[in-house]
Amino acid sequence: MNTLVLGGAKSGKSLFAETMAIQSAKELVYIATAQPHDTEMEQRISLHQQRRIKQNVNWLTVEEPTALAKVIQQESFNNRLILIDCLTLWLSNLLYTCDEKQRQTEINDLFSCVENCKADLIFVSNETGLGIVPMNQLSRQFIDLSGSLHQQMAKLSDRVIMTIAGLPLVLKGSI
Repeated sequence: MNTLVLGGAKSGKSLFAETMAIQSAKELVYIATAQPHDTEMEQRISLHQQRRIKQNVNWLTVEEPTALAKVIQQESFNNRLILIDCLTLWLSNLLYTCDEKQRQTEINDLFSCVENCKADLIFVSNETGLGIVPMNQLSRQFIDLSGSLHQQMAKLSDRVIMTIAGLPLVLKGSI
C-alpha cells in the first residue's frame, strides 16, 4: 500500500506518518532526504532523530538526498514499510545538484519504482501550493515541480492524507 502524507510546515505530517508506520507492525525503514546545510536545519534533523529514538521502535535509517528510487529498490522487501521524509526536501536537493535532464530522470525513476515496489511506502511531503506565487524564478519552478510531483504521487498512492494542526484529513482512501 502506498500513502502520501501532505501538510504545511509543522503540521504534524511526519509524526502522523511515523505513527501509521509503527502501527503497521512491519519492519520499518526510514529514508531521510534532509541535508544539514545550516544550524537551524541541523536542529530540525536532530528533533526528528530524537523523536524516533523515543518511539522505542527499531527504525533502519538511510540518509539519501537524491538517489531516492535506488534506495527504495535496495530496501524493498515483503513485510517492510518504507517511510520517506520528505519529497519536497528531495526535490530541493535535485534542483540544487542536478541539471534538468538528471532531475527528470530521478523523478521518473521514482514513479517507476513506486509502481513496482514490494514494500509498503509512506511518503511525507510539504504542501506548497496553498501560498502566494513566489517572486523569483527558482521558487516558482520549485512550486510547479512539487505540484506536479504531488499530483503524480497521489495517482500512484492508495491513500492521500493532508495534516492540518496535527489532524488528518483523508483526501483519498481511508486511514
